[in-house]
Amino acid sequence: MKTKGKIFADLYVALILIVVMIPLVSMVIFSFNESRSLIVFSGFTFNWYVDLFTARDLREPIMNTLLVAGITTFVAVILGTLGAIALSKQNRLFREIALSANNIPILSPDILTAVAFFVFLLAFSIERGLFTMILAHISFSTPYALLAIYPKVRSLDTNLVDAAYDLGATPGKALWKVVFPQLRGSIIAGAAIAFTMSFDDYIISKFASGELVNNISTYMYSQSHGIRPNINALSTIIIFIIGIKVVLDYVKLKNRKQEE
Repeated sequence: MKTKGKIFADLYVALILIVVMIPLVSMVIFSFNESRSLIVFSGFTFNWYVDLFTARDLREPIMNTLLVAGITTFVAVILGTLGAIALSKQNRLFREIALSANNIPILSPDILTAVAFFVFLLAFSIERGLFTMILAHISFSTPYALLAIYPKVRSLDTNLVDAAYDLGATPGKALWKVVFPQLRGSIIAGAAIAFTMSFDDYIISKFASGELVNNISTYMYSQSHGIRPNINALSTIIIFIIGIKVVLDYVKLKNRKQEE
């Protein structure tokens, strides 16, 4: 009976993986398609990967996406980490109110956040562009970073910080040498979430940047004639990078377990 149950569970997991992976596999295959067709594979080529790095109309959205996501991740992690540490020092009522307020942008639909930011920019006559896109991305990514980092901050042993003070460390040095190393895993997780949210966003980017500045998302949605194959090439590269990261994390975790 247990064997049948295990077989059913394995088949179910395999079915879910197949449903999830089929679109990704199809995208990877057609990134090497010789023609522009996304349905018929006519031949193997690397031309779309070359075009990805040579096409001027795509170069700017890629650079904007990486720039915005990089700055957003850096600022969001700093604000989220310092905010989590500050919240851990407050009384329970203040913490609950602050965390509830932090959850509002997370739970709100993107269109509401986009319209709110758009109205804010209009009210103060702020010209939309790359800078306003960065501000918008920081505003909706920081709550995710704080939410990822805060639980780890709450579980820290405060005696370690007190011991650092007793040994003559300044607050800044104790923060850098004692607190941050313990938060490294959660900070990386918060950074990954912030980067992904920024890289993937379309609605807020569209309302915050106007018509003159594009990232990958707004560029793809603006293609009225359909997705170009070089977008498939870009997506394949991203999947490849993520796959390498997952494999490295798995190997590191496996080695750590063997050492224990």
